[in-house]
Amino acid sequence: MKALVYHGPGQKSLEERPKPRISRATDAVVRVTRTTICGTDLHILKGDVPSCEPGRILGHEGVGIVEEVGDAVSSVRPGDHVLISCITSCARCGYCRRGLYSHCADGGWILGNVIDGTQAEYVRIPHADNSLHPIPAGAEEEALVMLSDILPTGYECGVLNGKIMPGSSVAIVGAGPIGLATLLTAQFFSPAHIIMIDLDDHRLAVAERFGATGVINSGKEDVADAILRLTGAQGVDTAIEAVGVPATFELCTRLVAPGGVVANVGVHGTKVDLHLEELWSKNITITTRLVDTVSTPMLMKTVTSHKLDPGALITHHFDLDDILDAYDTFSRAAQTEALKVIIRAGQALKP
Repeated sequence: MKALVYHGPGQKSLEERPKPRISRATDAVVRVTRTTICGTDLHILKGDVPSCEPGRILGHEGVGIVEEVGDAVSSVRPGDHVLISCITSCARCGYCRRGLYSHCADGGWILGNVIDGTQAEYVRIPHADNSLHPIPAGAEEEALVMLSDILPTGYECGVLNGKIMPGSSVAIVGAGPIGLATLLTAQFFSPAHIIMIDLDDHRLAVAERFGATGVINSGKEDVADAILRLTGAQGVDTAIEAVGVPATFELCTRLVAPGGVVANVGVHGTKVDLHLEELWSKNITITTRLVDTVSTPMLMKTVTSHKLDPGALITHHFDLDDILDAYDTFSRAAQTEALKVIIRAGQALKP
């Protein structure tokens, strides 16, 4: 089968690899029909994720058709159309029983990290009963690819951890796919202000179309001054970091009002300074989280009932044979205006 393989920082190639096989009774093998590229894949290629070793097939998002299941799998069967969760969950260990699927003792974020992932024609999914979600008949599968990772990540790590409430004020630093997914799901809670901050005017214009009440280009004006102006000199109740670099995290700590929350969503590969000399008296909360995907069933209902349209995040389409071009397009988003790219790995299931 064809697969995108990581060979160390800055190195990747499309290669022929053996088709995966069932290795445990709880496994399923899925024929991937649609997958995508995540900002985390770019972090891997930068060398920010040392747990991902050379030789790994990348990717942790996608939809497909169940090809084969182990003897212990009961919730899906061959031929089923399924959403692949970016998080693998055994549903039995102490962490899973607390809803911390990302810290599953025999799973967590392993796809495209410590086991082979979804940027291939086939993928093996451990703990298939709890790591695959049947897709309702007639659902738009490309939109549902966004539910593998970015929608639950934005919702759980940004919206829920950020304690967004009706009438509150929110700043989201980073208008990339994760920041925009956070913007979409933040509106479930009717905040009074959702202010998007980015360097890219195109992405800020998209954010306005998606419901942002205000946008700030951080390359053209002082963000802290602009936030004070927009919030009556208070700062925001929730500041969400959706980039993953020190400067944007530190910016969030300067934007949050006393009693507010800084919710980190971005993947960080280098240390960040925490200015407790400025923050110790402000009664703020700083949260971190790796997505658990506990919200995926709820989010699927909002998408299939047309209350939420994550398909609006898709800007480009590629075949698996052209995945290197897809990476180039996705990594140069400022020039290509890419948000999420869809990679066609195989024939989709007809509605």
